[in-house]
Amino acid sequence: MHLPLISINNITVRYLNNTLFTHLSFLVNKGESWALVGKSGSGKSALLHTLAGRFNITGGNIDYNFFEDFISDEDDNSINFTWHKLIALVEPRHHFKNLSNTTDFYYQQRYNSSDSEDALTVEQYLGTIVPALPHNNYWTFEKTTTLLSLGELLNKQIIKLSNGETKRLMLAAALLKKPILLLLDSPLTGLDVNTRNKFNSIIDEIIGSGISVIMATSPYEIPNAVTNVAVLEAGTVTETFTRAEFKAELFLDQTPDEVDNEELKALLNTGTGKTTYQYIVKMNDVIIKYGDKVILNKINWQITPGDRWALLGPNGAGKSTLLSLINADNPQAYANDIILFDKKRGTGESIWDIKSKIGFVSPELHQYFPTDNSCLQVIESGYYDTLGLFRPSQKTKADTALRWMKALEIDKYARVLLKNIPASAQRLCLLARALIKNPDLLIFDEPCQGLDDHQQHHFKTLVDTICRLSNVTLIYVTHYQHEIPDSVTKVLRLDKGINTNEHEFDRISRI
Repeated sequence: MHLPLISINNITVRYLNNTLFTHLSFLVNKGESWALVGKSGSGKSALLHTLAGRFNITGGNIDYNFFEDFISDEDDNSINFTWHKLIALVEPRHHFKNLSNTTDFYYQQRYNSSDSEDALTVEQYLGTIVPALPHNNYWTFEKTTTLLSLGELLNKQIIKLSNGETKRLMLAAALLKKPILLLLDSPLTGLDVNTRNKFNSIIDEIIGSGISVIMATSPYEIPNAVTNVAVLEAGTVTETFTRAEFKAELFLDQTPDEVDNEELKALLNTGTGKTTYQYIVKMNDVIIKYGDKVILNKINWQITPGDRWALLGPNGAGKSTLLSLINADNPQAYANDIILFDKKRGTGESIWDIKSKIGFVSPELHQYFPTDNSCLQVIESGYYDTLGLFRPSQKTKADTALRWMKALEIDKYARVLLKNIPASAQRLCLLARALIKNPDLLIFDEPCQGLDDHQQHHFKTLVDTICRLSNVTLIYVTHYQHEIPDSVTKVLRLDKGINTNEHEFDRISRI
């Protein structure tokens, strides 16, 4: 006989002016762990947030059966103890505060050594976690940090962590809460190949310790220990499977991809003259260090106009730091021999001169980008390289922004605030923001994070079309080799801050 862990009974959930679920029912039994799959915007993240108590239920109810069992087994019930404390939710974005616990971090702070000192170290942050079940001794500090390979990072400020390192830290913090139910929202995004390969054993141990897991994930990245799969579409659970029954290939998006070449050619203004450069980037023996910690060690890199590079390497290899030197976010550029767009850093050019020539997107930019502008305003802000639009909108620029939204299939969100749309659409808005000014250099740092199959394929096709129609220079960072556009012909590999390999990109030996 199956005993219920959680029963969702005919719920209706609204958030702001949106109805997320109508008459939704869903049952999770004890001993089950579930994967939620579906297209972007199907309701996977919303269901996790609903289970975590983040959204108000306007009809129906959720029975947290595990909480009733927990209370009945406890001798010293606290009147203030609620089911919320037995659930841990790991979101795609973090909510770290500075040491004074008053303000959120900001984007450039991670590269400014004095400002980043206002951040907890990994060890200090994990020390602030209060466990829900203090008498449960399974998830100790040592066990958790060892399993998630955080030992070498304990003295590092959390603001300086790479995207993948941050994901591991957030999962460690959730485990130290010692929950009964662990909710994971796209836990594999941002993780390098080795960590993703290890993720199966991590989930095995989590589930084996008695924690039930519900995770939103790609249909191709369901851990072996997951017992059941639910397919969501438009806020409805359309199908459920046992793990053995589920076939990921049946959910591959087969929609033929179409890119309007003429419209894209018009948007790119390919007939207009652009400045010609000898070097887009030229680095000679670049060294970046914070205290005694060397982040980049004698990096040499030359990028000429029209080059299309893949920048590859594991979490913490130094990729984001390297990009921060190119994007004028890192003040240590002035202490190194770096030429950007034929001008040596420190010879009078402003950071805005440099940024005006670059279209940039990254997980960190998404993390810190303000969300109170409409999507159209966010994209128009790309003309000015500001994090949001701080001047009156210009009709011609807004019209161009809308055309880019159509090219990326997100025009229905034009007048909607960035914070009120799915995370995948937010990322596509930031990609449109990077493209809108037709820059000389595009830097796409993990641009497909959180995108579903169709969105990934469409974006990759769009990038290849842009490269075919223009002489734009491209730097593309990803941990998923299938995401790399066909137009990429060169690769730079980093590992522990060292350039391990630089050569023509061999499409056959992608790893």
